[in-house]
Amino acid sequence: MLKIAGHTELMENYPDGKASIKMREDIVLPLLTIQQYALMKINEIKKGNGDANLLEVYEKLVTRSLFGNTNASRNSA
Repeated sequence: MLKIAGHTELMENYPDGKASIKMREDIVLPLLTIQQYALMKINEIKKGNGDANLLEVYEKLVTRSLFGNTNASRNSA
């Protein structure tokens, strides 16, 4: 696609769009990291290898990170 368009990078002619994607990435990637960590902890707890008292906390982290990622995705449309 780049060769056909004569560009060297994606969205070369859309600096505003590239900046928007970069900003969204800066929000989404940490949320995904938090979500993945919480899901791993939930899995450990359900296997009996973690503090069961923290299960609700990790479940809330997953839910809240989903809200943030959903909003970021919705705003990108």
